[in-house]
Amino acid sequence: MIIKILLSYILGYLEISIEGYYIERFINLCRSNKIIIWHLKRKEEIRLNFRISVQDFRKVCKLAKKTKCKIEIQSKKGFPFLLHRYKKRKIFFALLLIFLFLMFLSSNFVWNVDIIEENEQNLENISQDIENAGLKNWRTKNKNRYKRNN
Repeated sequence: MIIKILLSYILGYLEISIEGYYIERFINLCRSNKIIIWHLKRKEEIRLNFRISVQDFRKVCKLAKKTKCKIEIQSKKGFPFLLHRYKKRKIFFALLLIFLFLMFLSSNFVWNVDIIEENEQNLENISQDIENAGLKNWRTKNKNRYKRNN
């Protein structure tokens, strides 16, 4: 269920209100045309609120015309509408990309190496062995560097 919600948010969806006397016929036509509608809520006898994907909106308009119902878009939700809203804020997106790049870059470094003794065992020269293996602070993480030499 959470995957469907995330997918609908990524692709975008519309919250629509439909008004008319043939709402049940409209729902049946949507089902026969394989149009997915969800979160159906009847507000009054002749009014229904629901959500629909952006791709199916034109089909729904034709079906509403066929059933003599009036469609009104209540709100637009999802990632495409969010991008459209922030389209003029190019500096914000540039800084966001720089931030994400720096986060990715910093995750490829070893920041700190802590040695903790377990069961009070005294491990001699463990820090020297770790440095000989190539693991030091501020070094990049490279999978080939840390292989054991047998």
